[in-house]
Amino acid sequence: MITFALAVFFLIITPGPGVLSLAGVGAAFGFQNGGRYLLGLFIGTNIVCLGVISGLAAAMLAVPGVRVVFYSISIAYLAYLAFRIAFAGSKIAFIERASPPGIKGGILLQAVNPKAYAVNTALFSGFAFLPNAPAVEIALKLIILNAIWIAIHFLWLWAGITIKRLELPENTQRKINFAMAASMLMVVALAAFAPR
Repeated sequence: MITFALAVFFLIITPGPGVLSLAGVGAAFGFQNGGRYLLGLFIGTNIVCLGVISGLAAAMLAVPGVRVVFYSISIAYLAYLAFRIAFAGSKIAFIERASPPGIKGGILLQAVNPKAYAVNTALFSGFAFLPNAPAVEIALKLIILNAIWIAIHFLWLWAGITIKRLELPENTQRKINFAMAASMLMVVALAAFAPR
């Protein structure tokens, strides 16, 4: 169980579309709007979890046409987000928007986030610790995963809000935007070249 918890921590804390966009929403719109977006990400990630656990995600992605369309939409959307982050200007807002994305935006992001599917597949298909009680193991994994997920995502939201408050020089803010965009593009590249 400890190995599973460590895997959850390291897989979730690494920059991906969810945490990067959450930090950006926090930087641009503050805690309250960031909290709504975080709730959407939470709902979305649990929908992905249920899709992975039930086998629905695997069944859908086993159909070649569906898989190609899903990966194409995911890669295009994540590349678009990376572009928006990189060219947000000299203010850290990671993603420039007139209004915050809200709950629906968080759910949508997780629905097309290949990292969410990869992480959940790795966590729920591996790290068995109760092989004779799979239902109990799945329930415990969901509890552990969500507890760590919530803590890490609040940390990223706080980081976005804190960076904004630091009022860093414009050049530094621009560099942070480019670093965040590069991280997002690494996820896009991994998704694009991952074996299917």
